[in-house]
Amino acid sequence: MKASYDNLDAYVRSLTWATRTPCPDYQAIGVKVGGRYEQINANVLQIENEYYGTVRPKQPPRWLEKPNLALRRRGVGYLELRSLDVNAFHPLGVTEEQLRFLDAFMLFCLLAESPRIDRSERRAIDVNLLSAAHRGRDPALELDRNGNGIRLRQWAAEVLDAMLPTAELMDGGSGGPCVDSLRRQQEKVRDPGLTPSARMLAEMRTDAEGFFDFAQRTSKQYRDRFRSASLDTEYATWFERLSRESRERQREVEAADDMDFDAFLERYFAQDEQAPGFHP
Repeated sequence: MKASYDNLDAYVRSLTWATRTPCPDYQAIGVKVGGRYEQINANVLQIENEYYGTVRPKQPPRWLEKPNLALRRRGVGYLELRSLDVNAFHPLGVTEEQLRFLDAFMLFCLLAESPRIDRSERRAIDVNLLSAAHRGRDPALELDRNGNGIRLRQWAAEVLDAMLPTAELMDGGSGGPCVDSLRRQQEKVRDPGLTPSARMLAEMRTDAEGFFDFAQRTSKQYRDRFRSASLDTEYATWFERLSRESRERQREVEAADDMDFDAFLERYFAQDEQAPGFHP
């Protein structure tokens, strides 16, 4: 199942189809078996959040509001990027430099021409994604661009070069933090030894350790770092207040519970039919 990204309506309609269309494999499992829920329905997707796309448009839902309905009513609130690896060399998993690059990249994607994706390009995108994930360190790796082969490094260099005006726009000039972050990525394309994966492999070789040992060692270092840090009093008070309010809200919700789970599910899924522009 592939969601359509041609426009917001097409995206919502494709997910609505998936959450309302039965899947034979899931029907074979059953929904409520022997009085116990094995799944909440037997459709291609049980809920919209099961669609694990690389990028997902989101609108924070209101109380018990379906994600599709939130998108139809109020549009896109933010984009969720789901293919980013954790930076193992930073305790927060991401650096400010990386975030600046992502800001520039997303703005570049917004401003660049974006024709509709046909089935052939959709298949090529899927193959390219898998190839880059499994063989991205192979300098001879070629991807499919409009039916022609192109080296990953060449394509990456072209995209980064095209991003320069966007980064300069964000910096308000020819130099600044966004341009600097872009330069760092260009350096990694020219010298793959600077990439996080290369740095990780080099450190594993130096310490004669496997990936599990590397990950465990760095995780413990970051754990000890955070445990030794003290939480600001103002933040501690804020978290305590949020915790109290959350528990109080839980008690209110449980006290107001006046229906069984079967009725709740029926009412929850019926929201699709209330959506503006709904097409079954």
